[in-house]
Amino acid sequence: MHIERIRLDHGSGGEASQELVHDIFLSRLDNDFLRKLDDSAVVKLSGSNLAMTTDSYVVDPIFFPGGNIGSLAVHGTVNDLSMQGADPLYLTLGLILEEGLSMEDLKRIIDAVAEASQEAGISIIAGDTKVVPKGHMDKIFINTTGIGLIPDGVDVSSQNAKPGDVLIINGHIGDHGIAILTQREGLRLKTELVSDSSPLNSLVSSILKVRPEIHVLRDPTRGGVATALNEIANHSGVGINVFEHALPISKPVLSASEILGLDPLYVANEGKCLVLVPAEHADVVLGTMKKHPYGKNSEIIGEITSENPGRVLLKTRVGGTRILSMLTGEQLPRIC
Repeated sequence: MHIERIRLDHGSGGEASQELVHDIFLSRLDNDFLRKLDDSAVVKLSGSNLAMTTDSYVVDPIFFPGGNIGSLAVHGTVNDLSMQGADPLYLTLGLILEEGLSMEDLKRIIDAVAEASQEAGISIIAGDTKVVPKGHMDKIFINTTGIGLIPDGVDVSSQNAKPGDVLIINGHIGDHGIAILTQREGLRLKTELVSDSSPLNSLVSSILKVRPEIHVLRDPTRGGVATALNEIANHSGVGINVFEHALPISKPVLSASEILGLDPLYVANEGKCLVLVPAEHADVVLGTMKKHPYGKNSEIIGEITSENPGRVLLKTRVGGTRILSMLTGEQLPRIC
């Protein structure tokens, strides 16, 4: 089907996003770095491996339980670097502001940037500010570029999954996306949903120290866990089995998802990572993750297999199997 204009689902991180990347961007800009389709590029410089990433943040609303667009921008950039096993070092901050944005809101956002960067141990070293007329955008958009240093021997690209690997996630699924949507739609629940937005570099560093043999790290942001796993399965040419009974999903997220008609496996996360590690090292990695504040609810949720390469299958509680495909359409626009 020929598409003549950009649609919202082109920004979903799902199937339409993949088509946009391949048909428009890779076909014109193809090189060895982009072809890997990881969230960060790995660049050799003076004998060191540098990870470099860029990202943009357009979340609506700009303030939400658990953070705001400022802290989210830092966390998201730090996490993209961390998913290459890098220690984040430096960050640039580009701000596009709408005429009429309140100074108090801008101060809150920059205070959150400062606090989040301090926690992550990353320095803001350059920035830029542009202002556009009222009505030409929505309040504030943020663009970042991050640079980090990858320790020797670490290679955790999404192309490295191997049959026999165990799949671990560091906590509850879907918290960020559902928290954003309930705020946006004005839904009031008995239990307030809070975004999981957080920096994962110290968690990643702790597990790489105990087991540098980790094969893949990936943060399931736009498109959620199901879409991230499909990308890994496709890039590595493996099958992935996910155990429904083991999925850590909180009751408030389950309840809100049922009300909204959403599947938590396709909802964005901003403080979660998928860890693929050889089975013989899984217990050590899981134990290390559970000792970390951002990994206390970690669980083994699946396995990597040579069967059904490129496919992600959900093993249901009742003993059945269903295909978890990549996200199609746009569940939640402007989620990050």
